[in-house]
Amino acid sequence: MKKLLFLCGSLRAASSSRATVRSLEASLKGKCVIEHADIASLPFYNADITDDPNVQRLIDQIDAADGLLFVTPEYNYSVPGLLKNAIDWASRPAYQSVFKSRKCFVISVSGGLLGGVRAQSHLKYILNGMLAEVFPWQEVAITQANAKVKDGVLADEAVIDFATQAVEAFIESL
Repeated sequence: MKKLLFLCGSLRAASSSRATVRSLEASLKGKCVIEHADIASLPFYNADITDDPNVQRLIDQIDAADGLLFVTPEYNYSVPGLLKNAIDWASRPAYQSVFKSRKCFVISVSGGLLGGVRAQSHLKYILNGMLAEVFPWQEVAITQANAKVKDGVLADEAVIDFATQAVEAFIESL
């Protein structure tokens, strides 16, 4: 069974990003092994730090995964600093990092009408710069996501069905 590592770009427990992760995890049950990266435990990127155990754990998780699933909110038209910090840690050494040739899929969420498409575009650009392989598929950009959260999960069945179909195609490609 393929192993996916989920990287959620939000810290807030009640965020629409985390609600999306929980909904996807439920819809993918039995179709893959899911692990979650704890990117909140990472220090701010600093090349002088060479032995942080949380950084090593993230690198090991990425290395052990068949694919990476990013669920990111959009902050100020881009990716959250939290997510960019995690990527910066795992992107070393440049062009030879654990991201090289790593298969990735990106989902964005936003309370607005664009669904985080700018953050999604920026994240794909960043991943391409590290030689990761972003899965070519229709964008999963979840609009007005905050209004779709009920009881801690994304409750829009049509959106979850669409996102699940995309992630299943991603899993099949791994």
